[in-house]
Amino acid sequence: MKRSKLLNRICIFLLSMLAASFLTGCRRYEPVALEPGFDMEMIQESSISVSLEEETETEEETEPESESETEPPEEPDLRVPTKVKGIYLASKPLANKEFMSTFWDYMDSTELNAVVIDIKDDYGKVTYDMQNVPALVELKSIEVSIEDMPGLMQKFKEHGIYTIARIVSMRDPHLGYVKPEWCLQLPDGTVFRDNSNYAWLNPYKTEYWDYLLDIGRECAHIGFDEIQFDYIRFCTERGSSECVYDEEDVKGRDKISIITECVTYLSENLKKEGVFVSCDVFGTIIRSQIDSRAVGQSYSQMASVLDYICPMVYPSHYASGSFGLDAPDTNPYEAIRGALARSRSELSRAQAESAGRQAVVRPWLQSFTATWLGSGNYMTYDANAVRQEIQGVYDAGYDEWILWSASVKYFFDGFLTPSEAAKEEAYIAESRAALPPEEDPANEEETFPPELAEALDGDELRPEDEEILLQDGPIIVTE
Repeated sequence: MKRSKLLNRICIFLLSMLAASFLTGCRRYEPVALEPGFDMEMIQESSISVSLEEETETEEETEPESESETEPPEEPDLRVPTKVKGIYLASKPLANKEFMSTFWDYMDSTELNAVVIDIKDDYGKVTYDMQNVPALVELKSIEVSIEDMPGLMQKFKEHGIYTIARIVSMRDPHLGYVKPEWCLQLPDGTVFRDNSNYAWLNPYKTEYWDYLLDIGRECAHIGFDEIQFDYIRFCTERGSSECVYDEEDVKGRDKISIITECVTYLSENLKKEGVFVSCDVFGTIIRSQIDSRAVGQSYSQMASVLDYICPMVYPSHYASGSFGLDAPDTNPYEAIRGALARSRSELSRAQAESAGRQAVVRPWLQSFTATWLGSGNYMTYDANAVRQEIQGVYDAGYDEWILWSASVKYFFDGFLTPSEAAKEEAYIAESRAALPPEEDPANEEETFPPELAEALDGDELRPEDEEILLQDGPIIVTE
C-alpha cells in the first residue's frame, strides 16, 4: 500500500513538471479591466518566454543570440483610426435632456462624427464616478456631473460617434488646495496662482504623471476611443516667472525636455490600453521658438510621439499682421490656412531630418465671437465663418477638425449631411491639386495680440467674454 502511494506521488510529480514545461511556452491574455462596456478588442496580448536550456559555465561557450531572437516581435496595432469632424461638449449639457434630444438628431443628420468630453475639467474635478482610482478618492477629486457614463458611452457607440476624453493637465485649482507639493510654488513656499486664482501643477513632479495616467486608463476601460490632454504645458501668466523649481526634480532638463518626456510617458502607456492619444498645443508654438520655450511645447517633438496633435489655431488669437492680415479674426479662411501652412512646413522639415512617424494634425477651430478684440478687429462668427475655417483646413492639406465653443453653441445648419460630406471628400483632392505653391512662412514673425493682454488685465471685459477668453486659449502673457 505504501509502495502504491509512493508510485502515485512520483507520477503526479512527473505530470506536474511536464505541465509546467508546457505552460512556460504558451501565451497568456490579461484583460486590462472588466468595466461595463469594455471592448474586448482592447485587450493587449503579452507573452512570457522562458528558456529551459541549462546555462553554460563560460561566456566563450555561449552562442550569441541573433537580434530577432532577443527582441520580441512588435505587437500589431489593432486600433482603428477615424477621420474626425467633431465638437467639444462640456459635461453639464450631457445631463440636459432637452439639449441631448436634439444633439443625437444633429449628430445623425450631419457630417459630425466625434465629441470631446470634459473628464478632468478646468476646475480639476473628474466628472464621473472613478472609484477605481484611489488617488482621486483620497484627494476628493471626483465631482459627478455625468451620472451614467457606461450608459452614455453605449449611446455614443450606437450612434457611431467617436469619443475623446479631455483631460486638463497642468492647470488644476483643486489640487492647489489638497496637494500643494505638486504645484508651482513661489520662493516663500506658497502656491502660485494665476489671474483666475487657479493653481498650476509643476511638470517636473513626475509622480503627478501617474495621476493623469490613471485617469486616462479608466477612460480607456470604460470605452473612450481617444485620450486628449489639454493644458499640458508650463504656465506663462504674469508672476509665473517667479516660481522656483527644485534641482532634484529638474535634473538639468529644460521646459521642452520635461513636457516632451511627460507626453511620451503618457502616450506610450495609454496606447497599450488600445486608445489613441492626442494633445492640444498652442498654435503660436509653430515656428515661434520664444513661445515654444515659454510653454515647453515643441510642435515637432510632440508630433513624433502622439497619434494626433491638435493646434489651437483660432483666428481671434493671432495679432494684426499675422499671415499678412490686418485683422485675422475677420478672415477665418486665410487665418486658418496660413496657420496650418506653417504646420505643414515645420513637420515636413522635421520629417526630412528624422524619418520617424508623425502625428495626424487635427486643428481646433473657432466657434465663438471674440468681442474683446474691439470694433473692426473681430467679426460675428456664424455658420458661414465656420465653414470658411473648415475649408481652410482642407486647402492646407489636412482632413480633420474639432470646433471649440466654451458655451457649447454650434451652428448645426452649417454642417454638411453625410452624403454631402462624402461628395466633398471627392472634391477635396481636386481643389488641393489646383492650389498654387505655398510660400514657406518660416521667417514670418509671430506676434501677440495686445487686445488679449489688455483683456487679461480686466479692461471693461464682459463676464461672458472673460469666460470665453479664459477657456478659449492659446493665450501667452509676456512680462
